[in-house]
Amino acid sequence: MAVSDRVPVTGGRRLCLRWGITLAVLIAAGGVLASHWGTLDSGTDQLAAADDEWLLLACCATVATWVCAAVAQQGAVVERLPRGRLVAAQFAACAANHILPAGAGASLVNLRFLTRCGLSTRRSATALAVKAAVGGIVRCVLGVALLVASPGAVPVSARVPHALVLVPVVAAAVGSAVLASGRLRRAVGRAVTDVREVHRSRGRACALWGGSVAFALLHAGVVVAVVHALGLTLPTSHVVMAYVVASGAAALLPTPGGLGSLDAALAFALTAAGAPGQTAISAVIGYRLLTGWLPMAPGLLVLGLLARRSAL
Repeated sequence: MAVSDRVPVTGGRRLCLRWGITLAVLIAAGGVLASHWGTLDSGTDQLAAADDEWLLLACCATVATWVCAAVAQQGAVVERLPRGRLVAAQFAACAANHILPAGAGASLVNLRFLTRCGLSTRRSATALAVKAAVGGIVRCVLGVALLVASPGAVPVSARVPHALVLVPVVAAAVGSAVLASGRLRRAVGRAVTDVREVHRSRGRACALWGGSVAFALLHAGVVVAVVHALGLTLPTSHVVMAYVVASGAAALLPTPGGLGSLDAALAFALTAAGAPGQTAISAVIGYRLLTGWLPMAPGLLVLGLLARRSAL
């Protein structure tokens, strides 16, 4: 009894610690915003005067990210999933992801969706892990490829520490080391079996990897379109690298939807790439508006509708 009584206490303490860290990060972010409110207000004004055609393109890229997420999720399982509900689930997961920290919202929605589609909880969790791992690998490879193809994509010698550019690579190495630990070897062994089943089908493998690549590039494309809408002439490779670095750095902080962590990292990376401070903030506001704030209310409505129809 004594041992069983300790388990929920430990879990509760861990949950409180996670939410405490999240709250501290949000409070710190609020303090930074308050101290730079004039710059933020000016950035909002710049966004209001942005080019409508580029913003429309950014909207289209945002919608396409949900389709690519659905394609990648289908590629992570052998069973055929209902296409319409799968895309709707990714839209709802996007909204849930901005409520719970560290991607927990999207994971819970997709886990529930996959189990409703007939997959066991273990296989559903494995499919989500495979999709997340492939997404991380894609971002790392994309960052390294940009550095090799365009060494000047981020002017690290002037304004960005060299180590920051390698954050996604370091994160992947740490994740690999954790997976290699003894406690997770058996779970990894079971996951490898499912991964092999997926990759036996060329179509499934292409959907998994192609959807993950397109998802990352389209998110970067939203930033690129917003930057162009604001009249900046930064090279596309610089902006894409800024997003890759920022998203890799934000993954290390468990804030809802990367709120605060991604915003600060992206603004810093864009400034380092040559954007003025106020314009970089405008770009971050535009990216966050299109990918998070505007889809929030309809996404939650879709989430409720899917739950009402027993799709979740």
